[in-house]
Amino acid sequence: MKKTIRFIALVEFFILLTNIISFEFFINLQISFLSSFFIILGSSIAYKKMIITQVLAENIDEKRDILDEIEDPYELFNDEKQEESLVEKDFKDVIKDEREKIKILNIKDIKKGSKAGFSPFRLVPYLFLILGFIALKNNELLNIAVYLPSLLLGIVIGHIASKDFN
Repeated sequence: MKKTIRFIALVEFFILLTNIISFEFFINLQISFLSSFFIILGSSIAYKKMIITQVLAENIDEKRDILDEIEDPYELFNDEKQEESLVEKDFKDVIKDEREKIKILNIKDIKKGSKAGFSPFRLVPYLFLILGFIALKNNELLNIAVYLPSLLLGIVIGHIASKDFN
């Protein structure tokens, strides 16, 4: 943790040194970097909290591996499914089984999926991004050639920092 904080402080020191180049360059770099950095960090923290609450509630959904789903989406190569297909089923039972597989979108699922999306850890950084961009534009300090690459810098540093915080 201390190593990550030192690393972030070092990056901030170099950003502060860009004030020598020009204030416009510095302020674009700073706002863009902090926006993307906090978005990545906030998203990581929000998802971590959501996963911890799901694990504590023992609400774990056993799913197949993503690669298995891509390679065999209809489970044609699953041994258990092949044995079931050998046993003849009544047509009504097959329809009933297929209907049970269809998931209907309900309020409970929407709440569960939106907890991390509407977390303050994610919303506040996005608000900072929007307000920072508007402030730069209104004060005629916005320089897209500096602003956009600085977003990438914040994403990379945020990713590195989120690994240590999680």
